[in-house]
Amino acid sequence: MTLLRRSGYWEGSFEAMASPCSLLAEVANAEVARRLLAIARAEALRIEAKYSRYRTDNILYRINTSAGQPLEVDDETAQLLDYAAHCYTLSEGRFDVTSGVLRQVWRFDGSDRVPSAEAVIALLPRIGWEKISWQRPRLMVPPGMEIDFGGIGKEYAVDRSALLLAAETDASLLINYGGDLFATSARADGHSWRIGLDDPAATGERSTGELEIRRGAIATSGDARRYLLKDGIRYSHILDPRTGWPVPDAPHSVTVVADTCLEAGMLATFAMLMGREAEVFLGRQATGHHIIR
Repeated sequence: MTLLRRSGYWEGSFEAMASPCSLLAEVANAEVARRLLAIARAEALRIEAKYSRYRTDNILYRINTSAGQPLEVDDETAQLLDYAAHCYTLSEGRFDVTSGVLRQVWRFDGSDRVPSAEAVIALLPRIGWEKISWQRPRLMVPPGMEIDFGGIGKEYAVDRSALLLAAETDASLLINYGGDLFATSARADGHSWRIGLDDPAATGERSTGELEIRRGAIATSGDARRYLLKDGIRYSHILDPRTGWPVPDAPHSVTVVADTCLEAGMLATFAMLMGREAEVFLGRQATGHHIIR
């Protein structure tokens, strides 16, 4: 965890959820900034520990090893499951937290290792939220199926951190967890926070413009870092759970502005899942957005 003084604000950083995380805080002294950074870091790490699919000591592991036996979940997990069910319905099955099993055959490492059709088809019976029995607080996951909150976990951590930090200070803050952001208010001078938009063709090296935000969230979904390339075809890591294959004609990047990071992330992912209809979909939403083809 590091803390640096910038022009007009403190910048703190740490690692969580396999992402660089930062907090920009317009507070007067290092002690306050360090305390806020510690709160943000603790909450991000708490959520990571609770919902990481790589651990064997959390609620997600108990769910995924329940072998068809019903179990009761805590209120926080229940809220995420309710949200997952809502996303599944709104997206007509395109957004599905049971589709994580597809990572067994899809590894988006920039190589040309595209799985066979047979390997993908073999996993489809293990996908489908409609096969889950969920009556709060009781959950039953059929044997062989899994829940994966990777598609909403980071956005949820941003919103939770923003809520905790807003209870500690009225100062303007900008939370950034791996490119998912939340601004608590306009800056002290009345200006917005200015957010650079990453160029997927040279990710981390240049931007394609910027967005301004006074209060609210920004989330981006794209294939800049996770893709396969074979015979001149680029396969995005955005998979359609109904087919098990990458969405055809999906944009390289979709960035959405919304009231919460969960909402922004949901809309960005939905747009990617709409493929060539991404622009039409976001055009119907009352929210700012930026699409890179």
